[in-house]
Amino acid sequence: MKPRWLPIAFAGSALILISVDACHAQCVEFSDRASQLELDTFVKSPSSLLERLRNDKEKLRFRLSTYIATDPSVLPSVQTLISASASADRTGIGAALRIAEGRCTSTKPDAARKIRDFAQRIGDLNVQAGYSAAGEDNSGAQQAQSQGKGLAQPRRGGALLEGEWKTKLADPFKPVPLPN
Repeated sequence: MKPRWLPIAFAGSALILISVDACHAQCVEFSDRASQLELDTFVKSPSSLLERLRNDKEKLRFRLSTYIATDPSVLPSVQTLISASASADRTGIGAALRIAEGRCTSTKPDAARKIRDFAQRIGDLNVQAGYSAAGEDNSGAQQAQSQGKGLAQPRRGGALLEGEWKTKLADPFKPVPLPN
């Protein structure tokens, strides 16, 4: 007489372990992740990304950085993508590596280190140039995080309290600063 709950418990444990492993790799929150279908397509055929985003270097940068930040284990496919890409695309790939590293630094430092090591091992000068340029710019990671959520609007004088500790009443007649 076998207990019926034993196979159910084993199946449940296996599902929990699989889901923990899948969630462990991501550096970004759920709304910023690439879908599993997109990741699978990229892993099977990395050059398909170049074909889809043929003339848009900015989209290539941000899409590839999203793939890498979602799952850093796609880095071998990035190596294949570098081999199949033109030199103009390689600077965007380097920038995508730097943006993904920036997105992973605070949440998964091990993944960020893995991305940095991968970028340093690449022998391509165009990839290195794009990686360095994105590091100097440093706004790429912020743009990638705000993409899809809409840009955050600056506060427009609607705050009721001001000062270091927010203890002084704000002037309701103070002019609103103009955007640059």
